[in-house]
Order: sequence, then C-alpha cells, then structure tokens
Amino acid sequence: MPAPSPWWTPHVHADRRPFLLSRNRIQASLREFFAERDFVEVDTATLQVSPGNEAHLHAFATEAVGMGGDKTPLYLHTSPEFACKKLLAAGERRIACFAHVYRNRERGPLHHPEFTMLEWYRVGESYEALMRDSAKILGLAAEKAETGTLTFRGSEVDPFKEPERLSVAEAFERFAGIDLLASIDRTGATDRGHLASSLKQAGMRVAEDDTWSDLFSRVIVERVEPHLGHGRATILDEYPVAEAALARPTARDPRVAERFELYACGVELANAFGELTDTVEQRRRFEGEMTEKMRVYGESYPVDEDFLAALALMPEASGIALGFDRLVMLATGASRIDQVLWAPVPEAAR
Repeated sequence: MPAPSPWWTPHVHADRRPFLLSRNRIQASLREFFAERDFVEVDTATLQVSPGNEAHLHAFATEAVGMGGDKTPLYLHTSPEFACKKLLAAGERRIACFAHVYRNRERGPLHHPEFTMLEWYRVGESYEALMRDSAKILGLAAEKAETGTLTFRGSEVDPFKEPERLSVAEAFERFAGIDLLASIDRTGATDRGHLASSLKQAGMRVAEDDTWSDLFSRVIVERVEPHLGHGRATILDEYPVAEAALARPTARDPRVAERFELYACGVELANAFGELTDTVEQRRRFEGEMTEKMRVYGESYPVDEDFLAALALMPEASGIALGFDRLVMLATGASRIDQVLWAPVPEAAR
C-alpha cells in the first residue's frame, strides 16, 4: 500500500486549507476576546529546566552547550504554566498565552507531538470565572467557523447552550455506581483496597499492581468520559486532591480540589485549577508525582526550584489550559488533529 501524500502536496493542502483558514479566524477572535477583557498576551520560552512534574506526561529532552563545552540539561515544555505563574508572581494580573508545547509518546487523531496550548490566568478571581470564559469561547469558535454545532465522530454539541456541571463523585455514582469519596479520607489520602472492591462490584477489571490512581483513571476512561459533552458541553468538576497536583482543595470538602475539565463531543478540551500557592505542599506533590513516574516509566524530571520560589510570591489565582487545535477540530468538523495544523510533524517511517 503506497504511503499517503505529504501535507505539502498541493492537492492535500487544498483539502486542508479551509480548516486552516478557520483556525486563523478563531485564533484572531480569541485574541480579541482576551484583549477586550484586559488580558495581556504573553510569550513564554519553550526551553525550561523542567518540563513539568506530572507522572504521565512525557517530555522531549535536549541540552544547552556553553562556549566552553559545558552542558546543561533542558526540556521542551509540556505547558507554559510554570512561566505564566512566574509572571503572576512578578505582578501581572490577567494574562493569556498561545504556546507551542511538546509531549512525547503521544500521537493519534487527537494527539500530536507539537501542538498549541491556550492558557489564561485570572488573579484574585475564582476558577468559576474560567467556566464562564470557556462557555463563551465555545460559542465564539463556532461563530468564526461559521457553524452552529461542534462535531466529532458522530457526536454533536450546541456550543451556545450552558454547559452541564458535574462533580467527579457524581459522575462515578451516575455512570459506574461507585462511591468515590468513600475511598478518600479527610486528609486527601486514598484507600486503594476500598476503590478496588468498588470496581469489582461494578464488574470492572482490577489488576494486582493497580494503584488507586490507576483504578481512578480506569473508571474515568471506561465509564465516565464516554458520557461527557454530548448535546451540550460538560464541566467535570471537583477532582480528588490526589488527582489535582497543581490545584488547591475546595473550601467545602478537603477531599476534592478546585479542578475542572471541559468536555465537548466526548473530547477533553481544557483543564483548569484554582491554583495551589502553598510551596511546601506543591513540592510534596511534585515529589510524589516523580516517584510514581519513576515507578511506572523508570525516569523522572527535575523540580523547577525557580518556580517554587516564585510560588511563594504568587497571589491567589485561577488558571486554565485549553487544547486550541482540538477546539478548532470540533468547530470545523475535522476528524484528525493534523488537518488543523499548518505544518504537521512528519510521522516516523514504520
């Protein structure tokens, strides 16, 4: 079977060009959206001393070579988050950033090794303000793509309807019949045995080496996500503290955090936090994430000490990361992420 034509082949580009022009219109409208709300657009460095400290995110590593031949390890960032929060510590109040970000071990219809992340932050405002932003952005993207519907793989969403708001605990109960919070104590510590028993009762697979986090993720992927964002968008809210490494606990319940994810057409579009600013707690969480990464993948990433120092100065804020390319996909009806990228990264020959 012959290999598919490269993206730069004229007939392939002609098929992709309508998606790309819509992308430009959506991006321009979002820049205007943030400017009208007094956000400052910032541009962060791609090279960082740490790519982030989440166990299941994988980075591209490189090194800086000095004039004398000395070498310093560096990484392509997986998110502009650390740099953006340093800018909040420096005194910025509302910032937005379109950043090219890089994630290894990810390629498929919804994943690309290099993609565009849209992040924005609000100092002194709750993460519920980000929910309202997200709802407006869905409608704005649809308008600029000249459609009234977001679509992906046969699922449709009315982008002008108010999103459904559903807590993770409610979703576990509704879609899996599992009492999630019964496996978490008031300190946020998790009970693997209790959750494993609940999964078995729900008819789900449990392996001997599954951690609590593995079991949590299995329920999310197999029982919860297939039901989210159909007809209207879904805001999946209040993740367990153990699954929200950069978010602060809610005032209502210390077992869960101010974290939500936005879904449309079954696709995860955005991840938002009421930002954690406790330096000691943040270090503890980073170290826990890297311990888990070493256990699962045999590698870990350094902690950005500069970031932790800045966190001590950072004011209370909320922040969100949205996969811009995925938003364009849903607004234009594209079936693969490479259709909405001007110049996709070539796939390795098999």
